Amino acid sequence: MSLTGPTPAPSSSLAVWTDFGGVLTPPVGVTFNEFADRVGVPLWALKESMRLVGEKYGTDSMGAIDIPLIDEATWSDELEDVLGGTFGVVADLQHFGDRWFAGRPANQAWTAHLEAFRARGAFVGLLSNLPPSWDRHRRFMIDDSHFDDIVLSHAVGSRKPEPMIFELAAKRAGLEPHQCVLVDDLEKNVVGAIAAGWQAVHFHDADQAARQVSRLLDTAAPAAV
Repeated sequence: MSLTGPTPAPSSSLAVWTDFGGVLTPPVGVTFNEFADRVGVPLWALKESMRLVGEKYGTDSMGAIDIPLIDEATWSDELEDVLGGTFGVVADLQHFGDRWFAGRPANQAWTAHLEAFRARGAFVGLLSNLPPSWDRHRRFMIDDSHFDDIVLSHAVGSRKPEPMIFELAAKRAGLEPHQCVLVDDLEKNVVGAIAAGWQAVHFHDADQAARQVSRLLDTAAPAAV
């Protein structure tokens, strides 16, 4: 998803690519707990069912719908089947995304930091593993205007921590891999970015991540004219 608009060209040779879930939203662990309570499913059973469905498709808990290999409705049906057949838990997981995002606020502190990075001349992009049916929730929480470009797994057929998505994002920013930094709450994605030649910040909270990104901006060269 390439964006156009009045945003001035970046003046710094650094692209800051931020994750969405767990970075621009509350921590995923917090949302998992709230969701499990909302649907009346033990958290351990929900997570294990997600893992087993992902394993069926040769991926992790979310890969089947992030790429996507199946749609959200099919995925929800299969989760219900595993919950019932394996764990004896009867649950209604239809409209999973709607219920996952219900009442979930955006991380306004991190959004403000992204705007500050842009004001300093950085390219700011969104790089997220995201099912197609969840993108409307993402747009509701944070408008596209906050980003110079958006790369979503379902749109490009690759997901973090696969090398291809990092290669594509660097090209979209018009920079070399070492001039890109990923800000992500998942260690495996941070490791994947570094393996792809990127810099990376493991997100714990908005101020901690902002300090680390600011230090990288301090040492970044001006963009080539």
